[in-house]
Amino acid sequence: MKKTKIKKNLKKKSVKKIIKKNKARKKLPLFFLPFYWVGFLTLRLLILYKNSLVKSVTAIFKVCHFTGRLSFETALLVVKILLFFCRKIGHLILFLVVITVRLPALPFLLLWESWLMLTNPEIKKQKQLWWQSRWQVFVDSFSSFKRGFELSPDPGIRFCYALVRSPQRFLLTALLIFGSASGLYFWVLKDLPSPYKLKQPPALSTRIYARDCQTLLYKIYRNENRTLIKLDQIPQVVRQATLAIEDKEFYRHHGFSLTGILRAFKNNLENRRIQGGSTITQQLIKNAVLSSERTYTRKFKELLLSLQAEMIFTKDQILQMYLNEVAYGGPAYGIEEAAEMYFGKSVKDLDLAEAAFLAGLPAAPSKFSPYLAGITAAKARQKEVLEQMVKAGFITAKDAKYAYLKELKILPPNNPIKAPHFVMFVKDELIKLYGEEKVNSGGLTVCTTLDPEVQALAEEVVSQEIGKIRQQYHVNNGAALVTNPATGEILAMVGSADFWDEKNDGNVNLTVSPRQPGSAIKLINYAYALAHGFSPSTILQDTPVSYRNAWETYTPRNYDGKFRGPVSLRSALAMSLNVPAVKTLASYGVEKMINQAKAMGITTWNKTGYGLSLTLGAAEVKMTDMAVAYGTIANMGKRVNLKPFRKIFDAEGRVLADIEAKDPNLRLVRTAEAAEAENQQVVPAPVAYQLIDILSDNEARTPAFGPNSDLYIKKAKVAVKTGTSNDLRDNWTIGFTPNLLVASWVGNNNNQPMAGIASGITGASPIWHKIIDPLLDKFGAAEFATPSGLLRLKICATTGTLTCPGCPREKYEYFLPGTEPKKACSLPKPEECQTRKAQMEAAGRPAEEIVAALANCPLATPFPQP
Repeated sequence: MKKTKIKKNLKKKSVKKIIKKNKARKKLPLFFLPFYWVGFLTLRLLILYKNSLVKSVTAIFKVCHFTGRLSFETALLVVKILLFFCRKIGHLILFLVVITVRLPALPFLLLWESWLMLTNPEIKKQKQLWWQSRWQVFVDSFSSFKRGFELSPDPGIRFCYALVRSPQRFLLTALLIFGSASGLYFWVLKDLPSPYKLKQPPALSTRIYARDCQTLLYKIYRNENRTLIKLDQIPQVVRQATLAIEDKEFYRHHGFSLTGILRAFKNNLENRRIQGGSTITQQLIKNAVLSSERTYTRKFKELLLSLQAEMIFTKDQILQMYLNEVAYGGPAYGIEEAAEMYFGKSVKDLDLAEAAFLAGLPAAPSKFSPYLAGITAAKARQKEVLEQMVKAGFITAKDAKYAYLKELKILPPNNPIKAPHFVMFVKDELIKLYGEEKVNSGGLTVCTTLDPEVQALAEEVVSQEIGKIRQQYHVNNGAALVTNPATGEILAMVGSADFWDEKNDGNVNLTVSPRQPGSAIKLINYAYALAHGFSPSTILQDTPVSYRNAWETYTPRNYDGKFRGPVSLRSALAMSLNVPAVKTLASYGVEKMINQAKAMGITTWNKTGYGLSLTLGAAEVKMTDMAVAYGTIANMGKRVNLKPFRKIFDAEGRVLADIEAKDPNLRLVRTAEAAEAENQQVVPAPVAYQLIDILSDNEARTPAFGPNSDLYIKKAKVAVKTGTSNDLRDNWTIGFTPNLLVASWVGNNNNQPMAGIASGITGASPIWHKIIDPLLDKFGAAEFATPSGLLRLKICATTGTLTCPGCPREKYEYFLPGTEPKKACSLPKPEECQTRKAQMEAAGRPAEEIVAALANCPLATPFPQP
């Protein structure tokens, strides 16, 4: 009582003060009176608006209360009517049962009753009175039933009875109820999806990492870049920031907030546009199950599904799904990807300032994103989130102030991609293995074989070297591939000098594009030859020759246009002479070289009609295939296919593939293109070692390339081969050790010829040298092991036979048993050869005739300089 009196007194005093103030204001000068009345009227309007708002809300609640009671009483009326008719139907059924039991005597009873009624007036009168009394009982019971509704003290019951007491009103009410139910079904419930759809995993991003499984190269996603993360891995401050700004009552409501709905309804009336008062549950339903259209139908569906979702899932499950589903701007969906995109860190490492910033984005990413609206709008939204966190009691005002003043280190907008050609290559291989849907939205985690340091070195070297020769040699592009031939792992892949160079089609990956290999393909030709009777000391004739068929005449030429007469197979391969290679292929046929190439990893030779120019690189190959073929020789004849993957995990963390797994179901032993068995012996080990010995023989290639070319590596024994296609369109260098292979290429994507490129001096060889030389320090210079089954004999370097007394040039050579020479050399003295040569030159004999005549002469300079 005292409190109420005190309040009344305070109200009276306050009223008196206001009156005094008003009186005082009346004494104001005339100049201020208009401002006073404008302010006074505005204040009165606001008070009226407030009162009307309170009354309208009260009326809405009363209407909702009456509607609820009306529906309840209507249902009660229907139940009572049903019970009444069920009771009467029950009596009828009981009567029929009794009649059925007494059915055999029924005809006699009916006849007897009829006879009594006709012959005895008293019995007839009793029967009439009995039927009248039964009918009266029925009428009285129905009347009392009606009076029970008519005299009910509840206005809702009386209202419901008034609707159905006449047939017309009852029919109208039934039609309204049926129409409302039908409209509700066809308008809302017909196409209403199931809330269990939330259990289906959303579209997840596939992450491609380097070989350390930590360096992210790229994320693959269709439209939404998303990574799932469990709620217990999300810091408390992130959850609190989200709840504070989006739904403070999340853990207290059951899917919807009546306060939020009324607030949104008011805004909709004022702004004449649909605005949601959505809870976190409703937002989750909208994002994951429904569309984002702004209609009342969608809002009603959203409300129904939210109620169902709250019954199916726990609050923590709903919050976890929301944080993994909601959009944070751009391609970032889910809190983990948002943390990665804006701050370059995982969500578990976010602090209060960063959490408040991210929590404010989902409401309107385009409005609050620093990339689109600027940092000012982002900071203003962050401040709003922090204030709401203070109001919710999650943090103190001091914490909020400190977080707001802290500088946000937001990363610049970009779509980072490292090793782009390799990433696209990996994506294609993943699609071939698992399908496009699983790659684009399956949430795979791919640990590749790429070494970031090797990749960075290769990219830098290719870019720098192409920049040096671009103008002088008309070269616009280059490529490089680094692998471990022992395992097939791709350590680096540079598909062009600049991936973003649209003018020169930089996005085209030259390591997987078919190009002419030039003389680099001779390795396959000689691999077959050495395995079928040839030896490194076999003498081949580097002399003019032509091959004719019905269509054309083919005349091979050497790179420098000169002929050297009889040369050993070692010299022919080391100096990359064309004519001996063509003659060697002609000795056993093109088809056998094709089969050998396919066995060693070449996948592009699927046509027919190849000619002898095949050994000079007339048919196109891929650099990846050449890496497999040369890697086969590095592995002593065992083919090991390239592998871009080390491990692959699914979205749940289960291992799908493992390069080191013992389980064959988990091993990736091939790329999608090469189907042959792993570790297949396609070249005899002794033959592979012979080729290695030839390609690493710097002395043998010196006459063509010089003693200190880029092909010579002082610190290790490295086998290397160059290749230049016709018209200088492609220039290659491929070299290897047992644990390292580097392939390089220069040229133009449009097949325009280069100018002045000299194989082994300019072009691909400097790129190759500058990549492999530092990598030998990184990985170590492994040595080739000499296989068993080889004979090492001293031979005459000039004739390829066994040595003889006075042999001018002796050397050791490796032979397969049965291919070693059986005869010793018999040579004239060098002075005699010089005399004969001088005589023939004085007589004007052609150079080809002189070379053929002095085939076995040990001249002082037996090979003309190229």
